[in-house]
Amino acid sequence: MLSATQVEDFPYFVFTFGPESEKRAWIHCKDAQNITLSGKGMIDGQCTAFALAEGPQGFTKTVRWRPAMTCFENVHGMEVRDLLFKDAANWTLHFTGCTNVYVHDIKIDNDLRFPNADGIDPDHCKNVRIERCHIVAADDCVVLKNTAPFISYGDCEDISITDCYLRSASSAFKIGSESCNAFRRIRVERCTIEHSNRGLAIQLRDCGDVEDVHFEDIDVHTVRHDPMWWGAAEPIYVTAHRRNPATTVGSIRRISFNNIRCRGENGIVVYASPAGKIEQLTLSDVTVDIARSTPWSSEIFDVRPHVAGLEIPECTPLSEDTPWGRAFSRQPAAVSIEGAKGVHFDNVVVNPPSDDTSTWLPVRADAPYSGNLLVKTAAD
Repeated sequence: MLSATQVEDFPYFVFTFGPESEKRAWIHCKDAQNITLSGKGMIDGQCTAFALAEGPQGFTKTVRWRPAMTCFENVHGMEVRDLLFKDAANWTLHFTGCTNVYVHDIKIDNDLRFPNADGIDPDHCKNVRIERCHIVAADDCVVLKNTAPFISYGDCEDISITDCYLRSASSAFKIGSESCNAFRRIRVERCTIEHSNRGLAIQLRDCGDVEDVHFEDIDVHTVRHDPMWWGAAEPIYVTAHRRNPATTVGSIRRISFNNIRCRGENGIVVYASPAGKIEQLTLSDVTVDIARSTPWSSEIFDVRPHVAGLEIPECTPLSEDTPWGRAFSRQPAAVSIEGAKGVHFDNVVVNPPSDDTSTWLPVRADAPYSGNLLVKTAAD
């Protein structure tokens, strides 16, 4: 099944206001119960038909109205299985205000050059299971959202992602950045992340809280991509930072990482501004092996999205400013813990790179942490 490519073929809008208000939807369903999307076929979004310009690391300009492949709104009882979704021009599977959603045994194979082509986006959803899915996407593979246009649907709660393969030019798994409501009781288990610009990410930029998130038994492989993509190969990335000066950012609390095996080009990043917005963070049986494999700088520190005027102390802005802010440059660290309290390590071992021209700090921390953290040196 091939997507149409002309604007008149997409009468449904996804959002009623906001920066993506021009976005259309291809497959659309609203106010329904017990819907199944299944079969052995392929749904092809023909993403390149909506491209206007391409740079060396991805498409840099696209039509503003380009359609999401699907949008299911206020659907109660939804199953998606046994399908191939290919080359989405925008979000692939978007569930907003839905309950009792089961996505399993599907493949999403999006163009790694095409921006905003997320894999699965549960938005203000409750009771969602994502199992045995193979997802390749330029933007986030699985991302939980609480977008402002759908605030009436409330919090995003009781989500599980298990036994999935994820590869992304952005984040393999992410919570945020849109978070006008809370995220609660999230579990990510037995997944494999490969060749991604960021691994496991909590990216809080708005007022909602993130609570009770558990990551278990996950292999994470990261590589640095062009800075046009958000991220700098962080395998574990937990940040709470104001989107703009008017934002009161929410809190992140009771987050655990257990039995996580990481290899890639960056270390662990935990960052909160204002301080105290991250608390009760535990890492147990975590290994991080850092080694260079691409030419991109090790000194990129990225807390996008945010606006100009929210610069990070001791950082130098990189490149020109954008509506989503810019990345920064600063000395890399194997483990960064800033603005967080109640951070505990239990058998965490980090191996900084031995073949980098940048000088790495073992640990950057502005508050005490507890437990057993070992950052090795070349002598070890």
